[in-house]
Amino acid sequence: MATEVSICSSTGSKELTPEEERVLIRDIALAAEADAREGATFYLITQRWWQHWIKYVNQDQTHSATDGSSLLENCDLESLTIVKKPGVIDNSDLIYDSALEDLSMGLEIHDTLLEGRDYVLLPHEVWSQLFTWYGGGPTLSRKVISSGPSHTELAVEVYPLRLQLLVMPKEYSATIRISKKETIGDLHKRACEIFDLNSEQVCIWDYYGHRKHALMTDLDRTLDDANIQMDQDILVEVLDHVNGISCTSQENGFLGKEASSMFVEHLGASLSITGGFSASKASSKSCFSELSKTNLASGTRDSDSTYVISGMSTRGSPAGITGLLNLGNTCFMNSAIQCLVHTPEFAKYFQEDYHQEINRQNPFGMVGELALAFGELLRKLWAPGRTPVAPRPFKAKLARFAPQFSGYNQHDSQELLAFLLDGLHEDLNRVKEKPYIKSRDADGRPDEVVADEYWANHIARNDSIIVDVCQGQYKSTLVCPVCDKISVTFDPFMYLSLPLQFASTRSMTVTVFTSDGSSLPSAYTVAVPKQGRCRDLIQALSNTCSLQPTEKLLLAEIRNHSIQRIMDDPLILLSTIKDDDRLAAYKIPKFEKNSVHLRLFHLCQEHDPQRWKPCGTPSIAVISTDGIQRSEIHRTVHKMLLPFLKKTSAQSDPSDMLGQNSDPSTSPQPDSEELPLQLVDENNACINLSVGDEAIKCSSSSFLHLVINWSTELLEKYDIHCLESLPEVCKYGYVSKKARTEPLSLYACLEAFLREEPLVPEDMWYCPQCKERRQASKKLDLWRLPNVLVIHLKRFSYYRSMKHKLETFVNFPLHDFDLTNYVPKKSHAQQQPYELYALINHYGGMGSGHYMANIKLLDENRWYNFDDSHITPINEDDVKSSGAYVLFYRRVKTTTDGA
Repeated sequence: MATEVSICSSTGSKELTPEEERVLIRDIALAAEADAREGATFYLITQRWWQHWIKYVNQDQTHSATDGSSLLENCDLESLTIVKKPGVIDNSDLIYDSALEDLSMGLEIHDTLLEGRDYVLLPHEVWSQLFTWYGGGPTLSRKVISSGPSHTELAVEVYPLRLQLLVMPKEYSATIRISKKETIGDLHKRACEIFDLNSEQVCIWDYYGHRKHALMTDLDRTLDDANIQMDQDILVEVLDHVNGISCTSQENGFLGKEASSMFVEHLGASLSITGGFSASKASSKSCFSELSKTNLASGTRDSDSTYVISGMSTRGSPAGITGLLNLGNTCFMNSAIQCLVHTPEFAKYFQEDYHQEINRQNPFGMVGELALAFGELLRKLWAPGRTPVAPRPFKAKLARFAPQFSGYNQHDSQELLAFLLDGLHEDLNRVKEKPYIKSRDADGRPDEVVADEYWANHIARNDSIIVDVCQGQYKSTLVCPVCDKISVTFDPFMYLSLPLQFASTRSMTVTVFTSDGSSLPSAYTVAVPKQGRCRDLIQALSNTCSLQPTEKLLLAEIRNHSIQRIMDDPLILLSTIKDDDRLAAYKIPKFEKNSVHLRLFHLCQEHDPQRWKPCGTPSIAVISTDGIQRSEIHRTVHKMLLPFLKKTSAQSDPSDMLGQNSDPSTSPQPDSEELPLQLVDENNACINLSVGDEAIKCSSSSFLHLVINWSTELLEKYDIHCLESLPEVCKYGYVSKKARTEPLSLYACLEAFLREEPLVPEDMWYCPQCKERRQASKKLDLWRLPNVLVIHLKRFSYYRSMKHKLETFVNFPLHDFDLTNYVPKKSHAQQQPYELYALINHYGGMGSGHYMANIKLLDENRWYNFDDSHITPINEDDVKSSGAYVLFYRRVKTTTDGA
């Protein structure tokens, strides 16, 4: 097998080439992947070292040969330079400071590592081979476990459960790591081994939230099935055999009622202790069996002991002013929860008996557990005089039903809010069996009739306190661009996501190339409609670059010194062109018949004379297909390169020869020698064009690929620096001084959201009249507004793999947010004034940002800042800031409401 191969340069064996390493690891990985199974071992390796190795073994792909064929593939720009062989594997950035660790007990990795960003998982065979070649470490192995609702999915358990074992009455504690697929019996055995206890005298309790939830006696049950969570406390009870009672009955596996009663009585009052997660390195670093003799009763914990927060104490304070402890990057969750629990309709609902509305049979819900956890948390937060609450039970339920929010990484507060509103709705849906209802198109019927029909159909399937309070309805109009078919639907919404960037025009920079040798490439910046198409960009460029009537522009996206795509479809949406893309526009004859495009790619010589790398920007010209001679190709390329010819004493300046009225075809050629050109045929084979003059056979394609090798000698005659890099379409993040100083109105954001715009290509609409998918235009209108209107300001934008935050200040009204004019005039129309009562703020950058909430207690008519457990009163004038992210508005009752 490939895994038996062991080649290490330190042992004197022949060292493999990068290509040989790549192929061998690829073969090993494919074999290992086919053999993936539960219980298999994977290894963490730092992303930094892995990426270095990937570049090292792939560099031959871009440096190989002089045939230029690799130029036609997408290549990584960073791989175009020589990459040295990596040193030893160094995983030290994945673990806590080894100086603080007891290495005999294992190593603990950082709590916030992400796969693909910080580490890569390698099969055992791949890690073994790399370790044989490079050595290093430390070795970080993890097991494959089954996951998912049906336990049929496989996943690597990177973070096994970290549990705090609390021993009574000996008052010892220990932190261990154990797989959630281990059994209660395994946990029982581990506890006895760590504390050197007699197994027959030990019982273990699920001590979640510092309460005895259950005596864990089903020894064959997994910790996952027992709902044991990360950083949970486990109570280890050490008992003498009282009245012959043994808590590990071999026969029954559980305690009888009488025995249980005596057992609990023997334990006495519950201990005022707790474990739990701490984000500090010192308390998080413990692993496997870090054993310490600590006085549990004297430990400072985040339980029911008095807790004083900075700025104000919540003990004895009015109801509704209770903070939430940060469990480790949970400010995103805390801020969303506080806004929801301070929504008056929800506060009233969950403090009453809502259990009768819990829908445990809803396949779209969470068997009522999310609603119960939220309701319990809300009651704690509204109880007067309470200390800050640790929302561990709620976070545990959240992790169980929404794994994307598990762990202790920062997440998007709005995404959590959307999940909570939807999840609570399904858990509290009064509809037990959802009927199937097929919606009808409007087909010319009055909007009022169609809207009411859609809403009735929606309520027939969705009826909950969340729908009552938060859901509204908007009108969606689609128009087919071909047959003008109009489709009108009325859809529900839970919140509105409003854009912060909605200028009607967009600045785009494109570099224009000539093919006749008349001028050097020039970059032009033009303004085009933000929702325009390629034809708008080409028209703007044509006017700016003085395009002749006999010329046209061919637009192309350039990436990695190659042509990524030719954008010859005038209907391509400009929104598909990213700000960091690079575009070239080529001037070519408009009425050329029987011709093909000649695409010239560039290769530059590296330090090794035998190696060439892609460089520059490709050029395009047009050449007749009527007997393509090699000499004709050379003349065409000479003409294309004429502007780049260096000025010498024997020559005139090319720019002088290429005046406005000059004819390049009559200009003297730089020399008579042939250029080092190669033709790349459809099989990626290279044909040397430096010798011979026979005709070139043109394939059925509409272009010819040429490669020119820019040797050191040739570069003494030509200056091609201006071909090296193209400017980006738009330098991302540039904002004019005027735009930075002018506030943005919330009304303007709403109008941008409601503005008509074409659908993106991937969301094209199936026109029932054309029977084809069409890029229809879409228009949204508000139709029915909810009592509580949640507005999400889209501060985070994505392009490629980057995420960017907009710091735009939005001027949002605190009072009298009037939406009357945005709702169609109907017979039952009423005024639509709203008042702000809560908002989520996000401050800072993407990786280090922080969430907090501003909330108005309506009974006090006073604003407070909720920063996790820190709560302080604030002035109303301080509510507005550039950090506003999610706004919560409540309808103000008017005299026309009839109530």
